[in-house]
Order: sequence, then C-alpha cells, then structure tokens
Amino acid sequence: MGPTERADTNLSSMTESRQLLDDMQASVPDVRLGLSRAGVQGVSKAIRLRWGGAEKLVSAEIDSTVDLDPAQKGVHMSRFHELFEEAIEEVVIGEAFLVEELAEHIARHIVERQAAGRAEVRIAARYPLERRTPVTGLATQEMISIIGIAAASPGSVRRIVGVEATGINACPCAQGLVRGKATERLLEAGFEAPDVERILQLVPIATHNQRGRGTLYVGSDHPVNAEELAAIVEGSMSSPIYELLKRPDELFVVEHAHLQPRFVEDSVRVSLQTALERYPELEDADFLLARQLNLETIHSHEVLAERYGTVGELRAELDGGHPATRHTELREWLSS
Repeated sequence: MGPTERADTNLSSMTESRQLLDDMQASVPDVRLGLSRAGVQGVSKAIRLRWGGAEKLVSAEIDSTVDLDPAQKGVHMSRFHELFEEAIEEVVIGEAFLVEELAEHIARHIVERQAAGRAEVRIAARYPLERRTPVTGLATQEMISIIGIAAASPGSVRRIVGVEATGINACPCAQGLVRGKATERLLEAGFEAPDVERILQLVPIATHNQRGRGTLYVGSDHPVNAEELAAIVEGSMSSPIYELLKRPDELFVVEHAHLQPRFVEDSVRVSLQTALERYPELEDADFLLARQLNLETIHSHEVLAERYGTVGELRAELDGGHPATRHTELREWLSS
C-alpha cells in the first residue's frame, strides 16, 4: 500500500470514528432522564480586550452547559471548544468591558450547534485596574474578576454582568469589646467620663481585620460598567486594599478601615443599596446579587453573606421596611 492509500485509509478511519462517536452521543441512554446541565467547566482561554485603541490578552475561565433531553445520551463536548475558539476570534471586548457579550455570543451558537433547548455560559476574566495609592499617589495595579453570564434558548437570551473585588473589613463586634474595656481602664486610671469619650473619639479603636472578597451581579438590558461595579463592591467594605503601599498609605488604609467597621452582612446591604442608587434606571424585573466572603483571622472558618432578587423585590423591601416574601434566585431569573 502506497503513502497516498495509507493516508486515505487513515482519513476514512478517523471519519468513521467521529461518526460513531457522534452517533453514540445522539443515541438513547439506558436511563431516560433529562439533565439540567451537562457541559464543560474551567476551560482556560485568553480573550481579547480593547482599551485605549490597543488590544490586550487577558486570562479567562469559561464554563458552558446545556440542558440534555431524556432521549439523548450525551452532548458533543468537542463542539464547546470549537465554539470558544471561533468566538474569541470574532469578538473583541470593548472598553466598556462587556464580557457578557462574549458569553451571549457563545451561548446563542451553542443552542444552535448542540440543538439544545437552553445553554448557559459563564466567563470570568482577570483584569488589571490601574490605581493610585490614597496618600502618596503612587501608581499601582489591582486585579479584579470581570464576569459575564448568558443563558440562551432558541427565542431569547438573558445576560448578567458582574465583578469580584477584594477589600478589608474591620470587625465591629471585637471593636465594641475593645472600646468597652478601654473605657473601663481609663476610668480606673482617673480620667473623667467626658475625657474618656473624647480620647476614644481621637484614637482608633483596635479590632481584628478580615480580607474580604465581594461579588456583585447585575442582570439588565441597561448598560452597566464593570469598573463602576468594582468601585461599588470595594466601597461596601471597610476599606479598599492596594498591592503597593508606602507608610502614609498604610496608615490611611488602617485608620480608614477602623473608622468604618463592617460585618459581611453590612457589606452585602451597602453594595445592593449603592447599586440601586447608582443605577436608578434599573427596572423592577431586572436582577441583583451581592455576596461577601470574609477570610477570618481569629477563627479557622470563613464567614459569608448573600442576597439576591429582582430589583422590584429589593426596592419594595427597602422602601417599605417589610421582609420580601420572595427572593428570586439567579438561575430562576436566567431561565424566566
């Protein structure tokens, strides 16, 4: 057999193998039960961002799933990767950081390629923000995660834009304990009560600090800027943090944090309230989610708080002061 004949034989064998695999995935499963999600998770890719007239590559992780019919054994996993490569070549994220546009692009095409009733795509890209330190004004770079989520069906699509950013929270509870003990000691030392109060107003009160990871999602057709969302998340904590700090900057961050102690629960509430104030154009049917995870320093566990719901649910609770009877979840909103 000559080289040409061998090549033709290999190609024919590969084609037959691919057809067999496709046929197997399209076959009827032994257990005829539909699946809510099937797909790929944690696919690392470099996506293109356009900023200031230039393009840069940033690292991103992509999760992509489809619902699976009871009569279909499996999804075509290789088609996810093919679509990722095609989408990255076609879509360049603009200066508004609309990573959810790329997620929507992929989700729409997956529905078509996989013949699925619904597809969901989540993209998380690590992006550097250029900052200045609060006192010395030195240039520093902080990393945030820009998140885009899209859920598509043959006739509709819903999108989420979100961010994850890091800050610091000073614990109010421990600070209250330290303040109480300091008051006792000062009174025992002979200071008068008015003087004690004045001293405690002038001197920062110690407490333990927690590095926190804040998340904010917005689901809306109105444009939302990821950098603004990052500022909301950082502002919901006791203080932003900086990779580079000179001593005057360090003093500022520590004092600022201790003058604004917050629980994880406070951060979630402040984040949602600020988002509603910053984007009054959000409609009642739009969606918000805030999450705060703090890394404890005096315990071996972490602490977490979260709130989600439609904008209408959140506004009604803030305006009326009564607990909402319903908290619409993310997947529910994406599916509606």
